[in-house]
Amino acid sequence: MTTAQELDERYGRTRRRRGPWVITIAAAVLVVGAFSWMTVAGQMNSVDADDLGFELVDEHTVDVRFQVTGVQGKNVVCVIEALDEEFGVVGWKVVEIPPGDSHSQALSTTVPTVSEATTGLVNTCWVA
Repeated sequence: MTTAQELDERYGRTRRRRGPWVITIAAAVLVVGAFSWMTVAGQMNSVDADDLGFELVDEHTVDVRFQVTGVQGKNVVCVIEALDEEFGVVGWKVVEIPPGDSHSQALSTTVPTVSEATTGLVNTCWVA
């Protein structure tokens, strides 16, 4: 004669353990939360720079106009480059921008060059 416990085991009606499932779900929630926070924290410190134009002053100087959009109340550092007709770097300058009151700042800087430049642009910007 078979007992009720043997029938339950045979047909899969045994009591299931919830511990491993709870731990797995909790770990998944923590991983998703960590990745979400890293994404949000990265976006809070992101800086966007747009080129507004340039003016060739002479064969050893170029003025670059650009706009920085991003965080308020923090210092921003940008690398400005002057390029020749073959896109070689003929001059560059690191510009430190103090914190401003607005979300965007339009700026201009003069970049000295070693030879004649054909363009000037913002290479990169970051929060200092």
